[in-house]
Amino acid sequence: MHTLNIGILAHVDAGKTSLTERLLFDHGTIDRLGSVDTGDTRTDDGAIERRRGITIRSAVAAFTVGDTQINLIDTPGHSDFIAEVERALEVLDGAVLVLSAVEGVQAQTRVLMRTLRRLRLPTLVFVNKVDRAGARAQGLLDDIRRKLTPHVAPLSAVRGLGTKDARVTPLRYGDELAESLADIDPDLLAAVVDGPAPAPDDLRKALAAHTADGSFHPVLFGSALGGQGVSHLVENVVRLIPPAPTAGVTTPRGTVFAVRPGPGGERTAYLRLYDGEVTERQRLTLRRRDADGRTREVSGRVTHLDVIGCGSGPLTAGNIAALTGLTGIRVGDRLGELTDRAPQFAPPTLETEVSARRPEQAARLRSALLTLADQDPLIHARPTDAGTTALLLYGEVQMEVLAATLAQDFGVEADFAPGRVLFLERPRGVGEAGEERPWHDGTRYWATIGLRVEPGPRGCGGVFTYETELGALPRAFHSAIEETVHTSMRTGLLGAAVTDYRVTLIRSGFVAPLSTAADFRGLTPYVLRQALERARTRLYEPYHAFETEVPLDALAPVTAHLAALGAEFTGTTGGSTAWAITGEIATRRVREAELRLPGLTHGEGVWWSRPSGDRELRSP
Repeated sequence: MHTLNIGILAHVDAGKTSLTERLLFDHGTIDRLGSVDTGDTRTDDGAIERRRGITIRSAVAAFTVGDTQINLIDTPGHSDFIAEVERALEVLDGAVLVLSAVEGVQAQTRVLMRTLRRLRLPTLVFVNKVDRAGARAQGLLDDIRRKLTPHVAPLSAVRGLGTKDARVTPLRYGDELAESLADIDPDLLAAVVDGPAPAPDDLRKALAAHTADGSFHPVLFGSALGGQGVSHLVENVVRLIPPAPTAGVTTPRGTVFAVRPGPGGERTAYLRLYDGEVTERQRLTLRRRDADGRTREVSGRVTHLDVIGCGSGPLTAGNIAALTGLTGIRVGDRLGELTDRAPQFAPPTLETEVSARRPEQAARLRSALLTLADQDPLIHARPTDAGTTALLLYGEVQMEVLAATLAQDFGVEADFAPGRVLFLERPRGVGEAGEERPWHDGTRYWATIGLRVEPGPRGCGGVFTYETELGALPRAFHSAIEETVHTSMRTGLLGAAVTDYRVTLIRSGFVAPLSTAADFRGLTPYVLRQALERARTRLYEPYHAFETEVPLDALAPVTAHLAALGAEFTGTTGGSTAWAITGEIATRRVREAELRLPGLTHGEGVWWSRPSGDRELRSP
C-alpha cells in the first residue's frame, strides 16, 4: 500500500470541509456526514471552528481506496490564515482546489492557484455545488481559463445542471482534451495538427504526466452534499497524482506542519516523513532557523506515536503521524538537515496591543500569548513598556479567533487595540562605539564593550558576530551581550524595530571578581545606541501586491483612485468583459482601496492583495 497526502483548498464557503466529510463517509472512515451548519464536522474539531463555521487550523484524516491510503489535509479558506495554508502545502503530494459552481472563481481562489502553480504541485479542480440553482459549467470553465490557468480541460459533464436532479458523467478522452494538452505538449501538438489523431492511451499518459508536473489541471464537476461526481474525483486523484519519491536513505527526514496543544500543556505535533523511519520511544532532534539566522535544536523522546490511518507505528516515508513527547516543538521544525524546501511567505504586518479586561488576569494573559506564540512561529508576541503585549497578525478575523481562543482555552478575556501597520528600520551605514567600565544613570558597570553596527543581508533578521577572542569573556557575559543586542533592536532610532543588521563585538573586558552578567546587560543598550546613531537608519513600510478586477467602465476611476493612494501599476489586461489591474501599494493604503472599490465599480469589483515585502518610506 502506498500513501498520498492530498490537500483540500478553497475560498471560504466553496465547500471544501463538506467535500472532506463526503470523502470520509463514502469510504467508511465516519458513519455519518457532519455539517458545517450544525458544527459537527470531523476536521473542524475545535469549538471555535464549529461555532464560526470556518476552518482555522490544518487537520488530517485518512481513508483507503484499493491499495492507496489517502491522507486528507483540510486547510483554512479565509485569507487571514493564508500562512497556515502555505506551510501545509509543503507536506502535500497533490491538491484538490474546490470552486463553487454558483460563486465561481473568487479572490482567495486566485491566491491559492498562484501558490499551487508556483510550487508545481499536482492539482485537480473540483467544481462543487452543481445541484444548486445558478450553477454554471461552460461559463465557469471560461472563467477558470481566464482567471486561474489556461491549461485546463473537463473530465466530466453535468446533466440537469443547477437542479436537485443533477447527474455527473465521465467524459471520454477526445478532441477537447487533446487540444488543451497540445498547448503544452509538442508531441501531441504535432499529432493534432499533422495526424494521426492521438489515441486515448496517448492522451491518458500525457494527462498523467502533465498533471504530475503541475503544468495541467483537470476539472471535475460534482456535489459534496449530494455525492455526485465524488467517486470520479477520487479515481482521478489516485490515477493522476503520484506519491512523492523518497531518497532511499535510512536517516529520518521530515517536517512538522501542525501543532495542537493538549489539556495538560503537552503538544501533539503532526510530522510528515520524507525518508527513513520513526518509532515510539525513539529520540529525535529537530531543527529550526530563527529570524536572526541562528539554528536552534529541539530534542526529546517520542512518548506516543499515532500514524494517520494506521494507528500504531512505525512511521514510514510518505506517511504522517501525530507524536508527543518533544517539549518546545513548533510548526516548521525540521527532522534532518535544514533545507529551503518550505514555501516562502511574508511575515504578518498588522500589529496590535492586547490587554486583559480584568487587571488581575494580566499575568495569565501574557503567559497565554507567549505560549501560543511559542507553538506558532507566525504569531509574534512581546511585552510592551505599558504592561500590555504586542502581537503581529495577518488580519481582523485572525484577531477575533485569537480572542476566542484566549477565552475558551485559557479563561482570559482580552481587549485588542485597533491594528496598526508595522514599520521597520534598517541600518544606513557603519557605526562603532565603545565604553570601558563607565557610569550611566548613577550605576557603575564593571564591563568593557565595543560594538559595530552595519547593514546585514536582506532577510537575515539580525546577526551577532565576534571579532574578539571567544575565550576573552566568560560564556555568561557573551550570552548577556548577544541577547541584549537582539532585545534592544526591537526599538530603533525612529521607533520601529530594526532588522537586517549585523552587530559585531569588537572589544570586551571584565574585572574579576566584580563583573557580573548584569553589568553587560546594563551597558550593552548604551553602547549599541551610540553605534546605531553613528550608523543611522532608514524607515521602511510594508507593501502589498494587489490585483483587482473591475467592469469595463470602471477602469479610469479605479486607476485614478489607486494612483492617488500611491499605487504602482505592473499591468492591465483583459478589456473584453472586464479589466484586471495589478500592482503594488503601501499596506497602510490597502484598507482604503478596498473600501472605495465597491462604490467605484457598482459593487462588481473584486480585490485581492497579500504582503509583498517592504520599501523605504517616501512620505509619512
